[in-house]
Amino acid sequence: MKLEDDHYCFVCGKQNPGGLNLDFSFRDNKASAEFTLRKSFQGYKDIVHGGIIAAILDEAMIKAVLAQGMKAVTAEITVRFKNPLHTNEKAVVDAEVVKQGEKLIEAKAQIRGSDSSTIAEGKGKLYIK
Repeated sequence: MKLEDDHYCFVCGKQNPGGLNLDFSFRDNKASAEFTLRKSFQGYKDIVHGGIIAAILDEAMIKAVLAQGMKAVTAEITVRFKNPLHTNEKAVVDAEVVKQGEKLIEAKAQIRGSDSSTIAEGKGKLYIK
């Protein structure tokens, strides 16, 4: 399978008009992005849908792998929700690789809200392509 970026990724694709359009930055082999999500991404009233949160954590971990010059796909992800993220609230996602094997990489990611509280944490196993 060839992994290509056509800029239509739901989380980070700049060409996707229905996507989140997150802009990741990279430092010290870590990936991070600041974002604010509009009401159209809610589950319950004014609370961002958990599936959207999981997608952001997943993408951040993939970006952390890309920051190390590799491509990977998610093999497994575990998400722990700690606090709600409200629509129109600024948040930050950070991710890093924690262990690298020959074929699998383990990564972790965290989303923090505007008051620095932890919104959600993710752990993932990513298959190197």
